[in-house]
Amino acid sequence: MTVTNERVRPGRYPRQSATLASEAAAVAVARQIVREACAEWGMDQDAAETGALLISEIVTNAVRHGHSHSVRVIAEQPRRDRLRVAVVDKSRRMPELHIVGPDAIGGRGLLLVEALSDRWGTDLLPWGKRVWAEIAIKVGDQ
Repeated sequence: MTVTNERVRPGRYPRQSATLASEAAAVAVARQIVREACAEWGMDQDAAETGALLISEIVTNAVRHGHSHSVRVIAEQPRRDRLRVAVVDKSRRMPELHIVGPDAIGGRGLLLVEALSDRWGTDLLPWGKRVWAEIAIKVGDQ
């Protein structure tokens, strides 16, 4: 795995990304990428943990339903006060938000994404899709 760390240039925002094998182990690696990016960018622990949980749910969905050999994990700061996490896979099947019963073992991933993010969505790409979620972050005096 190679993590790409794009340095901030005028007019650009910080971004880290990595291509991971589409397997269960990718979830833990994706969480670590988000935590490390948040630490590097000076974000607080709450933002890092929320971002890690969001990426966990999105990667899990991509691994289960994306039918790709790999997934691209992205952590970025599109504005000074925002954290965006995203996963790209090769499936064009849109994620579906389901309401599941209390006894269901799974199926709550997108409900968590909906509850924890300020906004989330899916961008269709020529080769698949990007599912992303954003949260507001605390901005200190920098």
